[in-house]
Amino acid sequence: MNPLKILQSMFASAPRFSVADCHERVRSGAALPIDGREPGKWIGGVAERAVRRSLRDLTGARVAWQPFLAANADRELLLYCGAGVRSAIAARILAREGFRAANARSLAEWSAASWPIVAPET
Repeated sequence: MNPLKILQSMFASAPRFSVADCHERVRSGAALPIDGREPGKWIGGVAERAVRRSLRDLTGARVAWQPFLAANADRELLLYCGAGVRSAIAARILAREGFRAANARSLAEWSAASWPIVAPET
């Protein structure tokens, strides 16, 4: 990970939505959920409809993030992770770059709020 990007994200702000608000935004098509965990963590399941993009790639080469952001520049991006820390960093980085990004908390909170958790597509 790029320590400079992570440090800079500490001084940026991004909204943090309740899980219920995130669900409504996703169901309406207004927002796209993004799982910001590392690939090895996706094996245990991801939120239904979630795109998988790791924080490591966001702060690094952006192999997966760059084309994804170009194709979704007009979408609201809701980032979640395992505990809500990586998603907060990612949301701040993206917000600082001009994207509509928010911290959507943790996968456990999505699951507890009855959002379907599914096996990741290969």
